[in-house]
Amino acid sequence: MPTPQLSVSGNPSRRIAVADQTERLCTLVRDADLSTPVPTCPGWTLADLIQHVGSVQRWFSVLLQLRVQGPPKSREVDLHLPERPELLPDWLAASAAVAIHTFESMDPDLPMWAWGEDQHARFWVRRMLFETLVHRADAELALGITPEIAPGTAADGVDEFLVNLPYAGLFAPGVKEMRGRGETIRFKAIDVGDEWVMRLRPDGFGIIETPSIIPASSTIRGTAADLLLFLYGRLPHTAPTLKVTGDEALLTRWSVHSKF
Repeated sequence: MPTPQLSVSGNPSRRIAVADQTERLCTLVRDADLSTPVPTCPGWTLADLIQHVGSVQRWFSVLLQLRVQGPPKSREVDLHLPERPELLPDWLAASAAVAIHTFESMDPDLPMWAWGEDQHARFWVRRMLFETLVHRADAELALGITPEIAPGTAADGVDEFLVNLPYAGLFAPGVKEMRGRGETIRFKAIDVGDEWVMRLRPDGFGIIETPSIIPASSTIRGTAADLLLFLYGRLPHTAPTLKVTGDEALLTRWSVHSKF
């Protein structure tokens, strides 16, 4: 099943895409050796990766079911983990089913707490999509498969990452050290024509709403998929599929402090 194209406001499509990305991940790992290391997640095996994705889906589902209005004090939920590792793919599929049922029974515009910019239930649907998609790519890389991400989906993922990154210091301390003196970084997706500009300030950093008129200290160009993989640390800025102009050291600094 091909990944659906998404618009930034495409909540129904995102719900479908969570199911699709989970199905693709389950298909990948059903006949794989689950002890296979995942190089892009140091210290993890495929079993660890599957358990992480399913646990996140179930935790996000609980947050949505409770309509939380403040930071949760605990991440403990009943995960219903299987007793044997070989049952993890089926457990992951069941985790996605729990999430999809939760999505279908809620109003995506319901106000609720989220750690990012969008303080509505839809934040968690979008976040779950890219948590699942990036780890699906991790599994593919671990198995020697080149990840494929539809351009529209990838562009939505780039936007989701950049819009929310300034808020990630809550759980990623390095983000709090992302500071500058007005330097700007342009991320340009050559296949979809979208671009984003981030400005680093003495008090933090953030996305600029009118990127086309802003000169950039550093620019990185590539397909939306390659930009997404770069932002998540799965592809270095020196990769041949990416083109960098301007201050390369600025991109290195970005990579160090943007991990979450």
